[in-house]
Amino acid sequence: MKRTSILLTVLVVLLAGCTGAVTNATPNAEPGDSSNTNSVTASGSESVTAAPDVAVVVVGVEATADSAAAARSQVAADADSLRTALADAGYEVETVDFRLAPEYDHSAGQREQVGYRAVHVFEFEAEPDAAGDAVDLAVDNGATAVQNVRFELSDDHRAELRQQALQGAVNDARSDAEAVAGAANRSIGTELSMQVGSSGYSPYEVRYTADAAEGGTSFEPGPVSVTASVTVTYELE
Repeated sequence: MKRTSILLTVLVVLLAGCTGAVTNATPNAEPGDSSNTNSVTASGSESVTAAPDVAVVVVGVEATADSAAAARSQVAADADSLRTALADAGYEVETVDFRLAPEYDHSAGQREQVGYRAVHVFEFEAEPDAAGDAVDLAVDNGATAVQNVRFELSDDHRAELRQQALQGAVNDARSDAEAVAGAANRSIGTELSMQVGSSGYSPYEVRYTADAAEGGTSFEPGPVSVTASVTVTYELE
């Protein structure tokens, strides 16, 4: 009986050891688990350019007078003439700024109020090749300042170029990843993750020229560019 008890004790100890080994075993990683797979991460970027298809013209009317009411009245009359002329030409005009404030003179080293200044600023869109004529029309009908002329892309055209830039950025990232993998005698497999980075939009470059013979305004806008970037992680094979 004593011998039997010893054998049973040894058997129980062995079984307990086997049970512990099974409990602490780590299961094999599932195929495609990026946390347990060799991978390579690469970034890519692309810039796509196109001619602008929209010109945004910003013009203003300014007036100064001894009183606030007089300045407001004068700028209102000039603004109405400008708005009417632009509307008659088919432009949709909207107000983007209006200011009425005291005007000061600092020439004598002191701050002296000399009247009031009113400003009414309008914005409208034109075809790029008609931007110069639009500016001339505004100036001839009361505009006292041309604050800005921006050559841009319409929303649909800009979205189309962004898609092209994203595709180019993905191709750029893949090319770099293939080069790195090839240097290590490996190849890339499926994409494990993809992240879209920052995107950029550079509206235009404008050169202003005045036609000396006719006194007209003309613009020569540069191309508009849209950029995109991505970061992609590939499985290494």
